[in-house]
Amino acid sequence: MNKTNSSIPYYREINDLLAALPLDNRTQHPDFYCLRLIKNAESVYKPPFRRGFYFIALMTNAANTKIEYVDTKVDNVKSMLVVQSPDLVYSFYRDSGTHGYIIYFKQTCFDYFKPSFQQEFPFFHPTQTDILTLTNEKHKTLVPYFEDVFTAYEHADNNSRRIASLKLLVLLYMLKDHMAFAQWQERMVTPQQLLLRKFTALVNNNYVEKRTVDEYAQLLHITPNHLSQVIKAASGKNALSHINERVVTEAKSLILYTKFTMAEIAYQLNFSDPANFGSFFKKQMGLTPLEFRENSHP
Repeated sequence: MNKTNSSIPYYREINDLLAALPLDNRTQHPDFYCLRLIKNAESVYKPPFRRGFYFIALMTNAANTKIEYVDTKVDNVKSMLVVQSPDLVYSFYRDSGTHGYIIYFKQTCFDYFKPSFQQEFPFFHPTQTDILTLTNEKHKTLVPYFEDVFTAYEHADNNSRRIASLKLLVLLYMLKDHMAFAQWQERMVTPQQLLLRKFTALVNNNYVEKRTVDEYAQLLHITPNHLSQVIKAASGKNALSHINERVVTEAKSLILYTKFTMAEIAYQLNFSDPANFGSFFKKQMGLTPLEFRENSHP
């Protein structure tokens, strides 16, 4: 595993990430891996991390599965589709009742593909994760395409691996058609809503290292005052509240779903010391981190 200078781990290779999860699976193909999510498998929580490859997931019976991204928590849905570009911050809790499909891949598995990958498949946003809830009808439409990929992958050897990658390419074009309406919706947002999306995407990717409005204003090339005014008008909450809530959301997941000590959680989230983390958490939640854990596990 390669790490950045921050406390967020960075998994450059697919097998590096698999080794960090409670899985025995490994891939013989460094640029492509398919994993079936099996119902009643072990529940998994993964604290914030980055990966150096693309990610697609189609999940159903999502039960208590939770995914954190930007300023939104996705949970309690029947089915969801998740697509993510490399290098974005991501964390998740997968409930044992969830089943479906996960695909990790690098662009190098399409060495025969001549168009610009990013331009051809714009739903892989470089700054944000897309998570779409699905109707039963739409889920049933997508399943055969995922099954085609998995069947080809599971029967592939070194000579027939390209068949699986071609099936994946067909799936990507199917997803492109499916997500076209979401792309159209995005073009209809106001300038204030667009700035809010850019801001929350930046918060999601930098909340461990950057905690001030000034830092995000610099990234957006606007003044802190303008950023604060627009975010307040577009969301009803000031910019600092968005930042703090994202940190608190991750802190709560670490407290609830891991056995880390409060000191370990403090350093995981880049606080200078446990006392500073405790004061921050109590100010936001009205409870100390330890009290929150004890109250959540009677």
